[in-house]
Amino acid sequence: MGLTVEHKFSLSVYLWGLITGLISGIAAAKVQYGWLLGVALYFVIDKFVLAFIKELPSEIEDERMVLKRAFWGWLLFWLYFTMLSYTVMIDFQPVFYSNQSLLYQITHNGTVTG
Repeated sequence: MGLTVEHKFSLSVYLWGLITGLISGIAAAKVQYGWLLGVALYFVIDKFVLAFIKELPSEIEDERMVLKRAFWGWLLFWLYFTMLSYTVMIDFQPVFYSNQSLLYQITHNGTVTG
């Protein structure tokens, strides 16, 4: 029991979003506009998808439609993994502007008292 072509297509788009998101986040931590590298890599998604699945789903007539069809799935994965890898790379520490905030109370007291 294997995956259908449509599921393989979706998985390859999500995988490319993950890869480009990690590249974007790491590059953005090193260079100011490094996140643009991941955006540029979106435009080769059709090559990646075809290398991964070897055939297109029936509703996609040609390779040029891959960019349009894959945009939202790729964008959400790219954005999530860009932010995740960037946050890890810069060793983010929250700054508390008020000792009344919920996050401050949880991190310093371990509980929320109200």
